[in-house]
Parts: sequence; C-alpha cells; structure tokens
Amino acid sequence: MKFTTVDETRDFGRRLAGLLRPGDLLLLTGPLGAGKTALVQGIGAGLGVQGPITSPTFVIARVHRGPVPLVHADAYRLGDRPDPRAEIDDLDLDASADDAVTVVEWGAGLVEQLNDEYLQVAIDRLDDDTRVIDLVPHGGDWAHRLENM
Repeated sequence: MKFTTVDETRDFGRRLAGLLRPGDLLLLTGPLGAGKTALVQGIGAGLGVQGPITSPTFVIARVHRGPVPLVHADAYRLGDRPDPRAEIDDLDLDASADDAVTVVEWGAGLVEQLNDEYLQVAIDRLDDDTRVIDLVPHGGDWAHRLENM
C-alpha cells in the first residue's frame, strides 16, 4: 500500500484499528521519519484512546486509556544496551498484553516473544516522501483479518 501524505498514513492506522482487539501485538519497522508514530496516532484514534499520541522514544513506553487501551513502546534507544531483551522484559509489556493493543516501534528481534501471534508493519519512506506499508502476519488469524484491508 502506498500513501503520499502523513494524513493518509494516519487514516490507514484508523482503518487498521478496526481489525484490532485486546491482546494484539504490532511490531513496526522502518527508518527514522518513515511514519511509524503517525500510523500509531491513527491506530489510537481508531481505538478511541484519550489524549495525544507522541513518540515514546525518551520514555520508552506509554499507556493510552480508552475502550481498548493502547500500549505504545519505542525500543529505539534499547538497541545499544548490553541486553536489550532484558530491558524489554523490565518494561512489563506483557502485563497489559491481554487487555490492550500493544504497538512497538523498533522492536524487531526484541518483542516477538511477547506473543506467538503478531502483525509486523513494515513502513518504508521513498525519496519522493511516499510511504509504502507492508503488513506481514505472523501466526493466529492475522492473514484472515487482513483479507479486507
């Protein structure tokens, strides 16, 4: 899927939120400036969470309350730690995993163990600022849920 504006990326996040349910794990990958946080803003809007959604780079994780809570984490700063998986474990993301949608930016290789079933959202930003989003299902009924996207 291709999107030419940040607003289109947010709108896609709103549509994606319609497929999400408590217990879901989304793993976002892509370079800096690709639109990961914009996508999460759209997901949050679609889930009806309260308050603004900003990048959790410096706080690592934020919980946004709503009908379906959203846990938004950013593992970017954990990549240079001696044991980044231990840092992820210390965040206790799995404590709210059953009750919330958990979205982790920069979590490839670090958070897959949180859930046997997850959706990888790969975002690439082309030279013309077009965003290309690929959804890669891992286990569960993700492939079936994505059929209508």
